[in-house]
Amino acid sequence: MSTAEEKRFQGTGVSPGIARGTVFVYRPDDEAAPSRRIEESEIPEEIARFETALIATRAQILEMQQRIAESIGAKDAGIFDAHLLVVEDRTLIDEVLRTLARDKMNVEHIFQNVAGRYAKTLSEIDDPYLRERALDIHDVTRRIIHNLMGKEARDLSSIGTPHILIAHNLAPSDTAQLDRTLVLAFATDVGSKTSHTAIMARSLNIPAVVGLHDASVQLSSGDHILLDGYNGLIIVNPSDQTLWEYGELEIKKTEVEEKLTHLRETASTTLDGRHVILSANIELPGDMEQVRQNGAEGVGLYRTEFFYLNKSELPTEEEQYAAYRQVAEAAAPHSVIIRTLDLGGDKFMSTLHMPEELNPFLGWRAIRFCLERVDVFKTQLRAILRASAGGNVKMMYPMISGVDELRRANVILEECRAELRAEGVPFSETMEVGAMIEIPSAAISADILAKEVSFFSIGTNDLIQYSIAVDRLNEHIAHLYEPTHPAIIRLIRMTVEAAHARNLWVGVCGEMAGDIVLTPLLLGLGVDELSAGAASVPRVKRAVQALDSAACAQLIADIQHLDTATAILAQCDAVARAHYPELL
Repeated sequence: MSTAEEKRFQGTGVSPGIARGTVFVYRPDDEAAPSRRIEESEIPEEIARFETALIATRAQILEMQQRIAESIGAKDAGIFDAHLLVVEDRTLIDEVLRTLARDKMNVEHIFQNVAGRYAKTLSEIDDPYLRERALDIHDVTRRIIHNLMGKEARDLSSIGTPHILIAHNLAPSDTAQLDRTLVLAFATDVGSKTSHTAIMARSLNIPAVVGLHDASVQLSSGDHILLDGYNGLIIVNPSDQTLWEYGELEIKKTEVEEKLTHLRETASTTLDGRHVILSANIELPGDMEQVRQNGAEGVGLYRTEFFYLNKSELPTEEEQYAAYRQVAEAAAPHSVIIRTLDLGGDKFMSTLHMPEELNPFLGWRAIRFCLERVDVFKTQLRAILRASAGGNVKMMYPMISGVDELRRANVILEECRAELRAEGVPFSETMEVGAMIEIPSAAISADILAKEVSFFSIGTNDLIQYSIAVDRLNEHIAHLYEPTHPAIIRLIRMTVEAAHARNLWVGVCGEMAGDIVLTPLLLGLGVDELSAGAASVPRVKRAVQALDSAACAQLIADIQHLDTATAILAQCDAVARAHYPELL
């Protein structure tokens, strides 16, 4: 029987699941660098040590990035691109060298002070993107200091027993080291649903809670706790009653998971016979095994940025063609929708010398970049066209804002078709070409765009972000990021109506597609295809199978008079709970 008093900490659940175990409190070894005077003659040696540490740090970051890309995908590995930018930041490096020559102190002392000032300045700027860079600088600084001092950074993968990890904050490099077989769950004092830590937790499928304020101070290694990633709770010394309640929850959850595994070979068809295509989002050819295991109908979004990240050279046409063909063959007879290159924003490749931009999400990225770098674009288009020879490849352009961009992209595509014909290289003349709707201007002019494409795929993550002007990484305003905002519902409806008027189909490939509370809403709005993370597919399939068209249409009628996102979400939740309560 539990004798110690039960104590609860309330935070924000960012990765679902329940874990019970022993606490390990992680406190990174952020020690002060030693300081000593140096002679003028020692400066070249200090510069050489600094350069060696930068090279070693860059190699460590690239190794971590590659490991993450191979295990959970290029999207999550892209988090480390910002770290590479810090190591290569000439402003920071030049300031260190100037200060070294002026103050004649050892380089680790100089670097720690300069980087600290740099990070402090960025953290005080009223711009969420730059504040995020301050955290990156702190993480990279710690690694460079360790390399300068010849010390091994504390490695979280060396904790040899099962544990629940508690920390004030976990940097991406910390999270990348976690041993998934031993970390039962983790929790941090700071963070939000869209922080790097939360994104990594969901990708690693580890229950996680953030925003606990001072749990890392209040808890001690060895404490026994229960972590509830659904409700954002940590319960210290759970009582017998609490353990019984959570035990019942776990039994129900296990029963539901077992039922979901039997859905793999069934179709995502509503009770009244309406078939909704349910496909998966992927980043790597290796992801196709997950797609198959979870019973998805092919690939609704193949993100191709992986070829460009963490590479010293641009990928060749042959390299891309081989990967696209491999995915297409694995998906057959279902289709694969390949999204053309979406670099920029939060994804960079140093080889391309993309400029640092004050507002990168509104900058030179995706289709805008491709239309300027036609050489890069044509290499990819030729590879996609060649892969289409099997008959089950479709293609879509990201970040289309208007018909002019779409037409310019299609002109380049036609040039590639003509080249391949002249070379006698086979490809599908009837490959479907679509546009992503992720900018409000595209949704509002969907009737114009519909004349030029075969289908639309709504990227709800960016559509919401751009429509409501909310940076998802900014924890101060993350609560404003509302998928059920009336404006978002209007934009989706507008897009669907414009497509259906020309007999085109419409898919959704953002986070909304995998949220089963919103499945009745999307079906009611007339969406034809849902593409979610592979792990979410069985739950979405079960939701579709439990719904009927009349219930979804009634939901749309019921929310017509509602004017807040909260009220609309509550109505969606009520319909979902009425039809598949066991999933919720």
